Amino acid sequence: MRPTLTTLASSSPRFPGPGSLLRSFFIKQTGAIGVALMLGFFASGPATAAGDVQGIAAIVNDSVISRYDLDQRVQLVMATSGIQPTPENIERIREQVLRSLIDEKLQMQEAERLEIEVQQEEVDSAVDGISQRAGMTRDQILSYLKGSGVDEVALYTQIRADTAWNKVISARFAPLVEIGDDEVAEVMQRISQDAEQVQYQLAELYLGFDNLAQEREMSVGAQRLVEQMRAGAPFSSVAQQFSQAASAANGGDIGWVAESQLTPEIANAIRNMSVGTVSDPVRTHNGFYIMQLRSKREGLGPNPLNTQFTIIQVVLALSPDAPQAQAQERARQAEQLRQQFKTCAALPEQVAQIPGANATPPSTVTAAQIRDPIRTEILKHEAGTFIPAGRTPRGIEAIIICDRKDDLGNQPTFESIENNLFNQGVSMMARRHLRDLRRDAVIEMR
Repeated sequence: MRPTLTTLASSSPRFPGPGSLLRSFFIKQTGAIGVALMLGFFASGPATAAGDVQGIAAIVNDSVISRYDLDQRVQLVMATSGIQPTPENIERIREQVLRSLIDEKLQMQEAERLEIEVQQEEVDSAVDGISQRAGMTRDQILSYLKGSGVDEVALYTQIRADTAWNKVISARFAPLVEIGDDEVAEVMQRISQDAEQVQYQLAELYLGFDNLAQEREMSVGAQRLVEQMRAGAPFSSVAQQFSQAASAANGGDIGWVAESQLTPEIANAIRNMSVGTVSDPVRTHNGFYIMQLRSKREGLGPNPLNTQFTIIQVVLALSPDAPQAQAQERARQAEQLRQQFKTCAALPEQVAQIPGANATPPSTVTAAQIRDPIRTEILKHEAGTFIPAGRTPRGIEAIIICDRKDDLGNQPTFESIENNLFNQGVSMMARRHLRDLRRDAVIEMR
């Protein structure tokens, strides 16, 4: 199945990639507003007056970003990231927020160039999605924002920009990305080979840069975000607001990965981390990663003890002090039953023809629930096998394997890998296009 932009927005990449597909705002806001409501993180101080609109923060080509727009977005970001709105924190994130607003202007200008429109109904639908996930009505969300000094326009503007950019991505890049079965098979083979390695459940926050000046800016910004998260700001909420990776839509979650799937820089950073902690910014060739280690396990390969068997137990009753001749007769009957066995469905009727014999209803158990040495013997056989278990205090016993389902470990599916590769491909194209838009734009900072 060909991946879609829906799967792109909802799937959780397993591998940290360098992409920066614009995150889905309605997804990222879900948890963030909830955090804000629970912790009271909305800024309580007075907002910049609307009359200060004439104050200019930046000009992007011919479009103005006012200081009022910037202040409003800062307040919204503080609310949805879980960062405490102290004067110091507000000042620290202003540059990053301004950079995001500049990118939004470029994205909206590109959408306009391509004659891509966002209908008000789409924006309203996104707000409704936010409201539902936060357990509130749209009016309650907007009223809460208004009471916190955040104009609803700040929310609508970001939603509109994100929606427009997603449409640009869908129109320009999604049709260009084709994922072949051989690519997926190669990844599956590599994952299978790495199955016994230590596995990490990770979340990422990615900040890219295009030149040395941006590198310095992002380095400082990344360190500030680390400080905020170590002070208590939720990693997922901060990633949703600031990360430039596609995984931002899922709070930075990239799932379980083997160490060999990570870049050497990231592998070295997380190897000795404790579960729940946040790394220092990790410099790679195209940006900075901040990693959170959410869990850790010893490999994801198959575990024989998790193999499931559907079995029937047959007992040919025989007292412990039965004479040898009677025991031999029971053994002969058991062997005859084994030779005549065809299906589990027909077995009860066959057993009923033997006096003093009975068969249990089929039951499903894991290998871990079966005691040795029987467990060891059962693991050697496939479904449809009649296994004489020999004499026990109850008589002559046998086990019939009606069905067997081997544990496959925690291997990702073909579809999930295909979606991830598609996600990475589109993400890379989108990031490069946005970089080109920045390079060709006339941007004036005030």
